[in-house]
Amino acid sequence: MSSEMVELTPCPAEVLAIVLRHPKERRSKCSVEPLVGDPRFRFVRFDPEVRYQVEGSIVLSVGAPPLTPGDRGHPFLILDSTWRYLPRLRQCLRGTVVERALPASLRTAYPRVSKIAEDPMAGLASVEALYAALRVVGTRDDSLLDRYHWRLEFLEACESAGL
Repeated sequence: MSSEMVELTPCPAEVLAIVLRHPKERRSKCSVEPLVGDPRFRFVRFDPEVRYQVEGSIVLSVGAPPLTPGDRGHPFLILDSTWRYLPRLRQCLRGTVVERALPASLRTAYPRVSKIAEDPMAGLASVEALYAALRVVGTRDDSLLDRYHWRLEFLEACESAGL
């Protein structure tokens, strides 16, 4: 049985990021939910039966080479999921992606509590990761955090991390 292939890249230049959302991600707690409808972001509901062509997109990964301003121009692929479901999303990606990391000193402002698994210390809420990545490549837009409850704390964390 063959899987359907959905091409997420290439995408129009005005699209800064593709957000691939796991269906079990609670939208009421989803930090990028306020960005739905913004033409700079394309939201796609993850389906495990589909393979996603993401050639050339940047995926943020803990431990990867650092993200730099030279990475500007590549769309970001934001895997919006709990850490527990992240491997399932990654298994469905096709094409060569550019793995990059945000500064290890950057810490989340989101108060995470998991009864199932421990989140990595460098893990960020999706909106935090998107904001920080765009800031690193020179596309700073503080309005992305306008409806984020921990906005001020995260902006302080970015300053502390030297972003």
